[in-house]
Amino acid sequence: MQKKLSQLLAAFPYYEKDGDADPVIEWLAFDSRDVRAGTLFFALPGTHTTGAVFIPAAVAAGACAVVYEGSLPEQTVQAMRRAGTVSVRVESARFAMSPASAAFYDNPSGKLRVIGVTGTEGKSSTVSFIWQLLCLCGKKAGFISTVQYSVGGGAIDNAEHQTTPEAPVVQRMLHEMVCNGCEYAVVEASSHGLSRRLNRLGDVVFDVGVMMNVTHEHLEFHGTREQYCSDKANLFRALDAEYHIKNGARVPVFGVVNADDHAALYFRNAACAPVAGFSVRTPETANLPDVPPNMPVLYASGIVSDAMGTAFLMRGENGFDCNALVQCPLPGAFNANNLLAALIVVSRLTQLPLEQAAGLCAKLMPVRGRMTEIDCGQPYEVIVDYAHTPSSFEQIFPPIRSRVKGKIISVFGSGGERDIQKRPVQGRIAAVYSDIVLLCDEDPRGEKSAELLSMIAVGCREAGMVAGKDYFIIPPRQDAIRFAFGLAEPGDAVLLLGKAHENSIIYKDYVMPYDEIGEAVQALGDRGFRR
Repeated sequence: MQKKLSQLLAAFPYYEKDGDADPVIEWLAFDSRDVRAGTLFFALPGTHTTGAVFIPAAVAAGACAVVYEGSLPEQTVQAMRRAGTVSVRVESARFAMSPASAAFYDNPSGKLRVIGVTGTEGKSSTVSFIWQLLCLCGKKAGFISTVQYSVGGGAIDNAEHQTTPEAPVVQRMLHEMVCNGCEYAVVEASSHGLSRRLNRLGDVVFDVGVMMNVTHEHLEFHGTREQYCSDKANLFRALDAEYHIKNGARVPVFGVVNADDHAALYFRNAACAPVAGFSVRTPETANLPDVPPNMPVLYASGIVSDAMGTAFLMRGENGFDCNALVQCPLPGAFNANNLLAALIVVSRLTQLPLEQAAGLCAKLMPVRGRMTEIDCGQPYEVIVDYAHTPSSFEQIFPPIRSRVKGKIISVFGSGGERDIQKRPVQGRIAAVYSDIVLLCDEDPRGEKSAELLSMIAVGCREAGMVAGKDYFIIPPRQDAIRFAFGLAEPGDAVLLLGKAHENSIIYKDYVMPYDEIGEAVQALGDRGFRR
């Protein structure tokens, strides 16, 4: 790709440019290590430093223009002028990065049918199921998620920890989907990605928005639960008409919400487009909010789930005319929600009847690190899952507790420099359902492991657990896993939570390569169990 700098600046709401030069931009970067000749470098503010510190390195690497905010040291200004690097001051470098990226890659979301999926839990799985079902319908589709991504071919493991990448990465991937002939793009839309402060998805034209749930998470960034909910609802505010014109065709615009969630009505009211719902409510769930009036809803009932998969009856009301049995090789009753959302999206986009779409669910593949069973011949269960919030703990623990006759041994931690309010809640929920809890590193980042894990332990003690008997603090994750396997007996279940698909553990001064599933297999092998 090549664009004149002036073509990108035209997308900015405000800027001040130093000089009259109009260089040709051949690459976008927000990390000075990724800069090469012809790069437009965005000097982003960070948690611990400012991007301006890295401008000299970017200039030395060949950046022909720099977008920054605030003020720069005089020596940096002079160095850029000597190098012929154009400087552009904006109100927010991070916000400006989105429209510039969209313009650089020729606004690729305007050429795709784009589905955004948001929620505290279930995003990655739902994105994967929508993508898989579209492919099973014979459609060419790509997707971006926490776990994997595809730009038109097979799924590739995502090496990053970010759920929603920065705007240049999102727009580049969408552009590659267009180049590869994709008609659809499914995007995991995190609250950070949807926030106007970060603006990672601000210039993606969404045609479909899906809300899975809104629970307690990321308050260290959003400040309040209300702001967290509002930032997520930006996805539905983008559903600003009943259809969009893309590639000369009318593309239907609609939303899909979890009708069992207290935020369902809020999200429906945020959209100008039609909104449908999905629900797993039963007569026993009287505590759930009322279904928004006159909303078409797809229901799941009679949910049965075990290690081999999940099955349920699907029926519709208020416009959904269907009655079908859904069976899939996906363990975890919570997948009923994910499947209902995916089926609504795919049926409406492709015009395939819901009953026929439901028949494709038997061909779905599980998502790595989502209720993944590890079987090396050991006489106890080992399950790897990404659960790392109180609400996800509430989802996965009860069904496992109801069927496991022996002990439940839980191994988990909590992310450093993230929401601290959830930590004791995690400990309390795990203690209620587990016989033994082992607290270990997840991503301590700049925090001290022992102090972080002690905050989780408060919840364990509140639930009646005793240190050194019922719960243990073992920061090195590999050691905690081996300790857990040493305690496990026939009929027990060991739950490894919080890391799943991620490929590293982040500490203050280094990043340690790490593979939870591989580590578990190796630890079982050390005990004489082999696949």
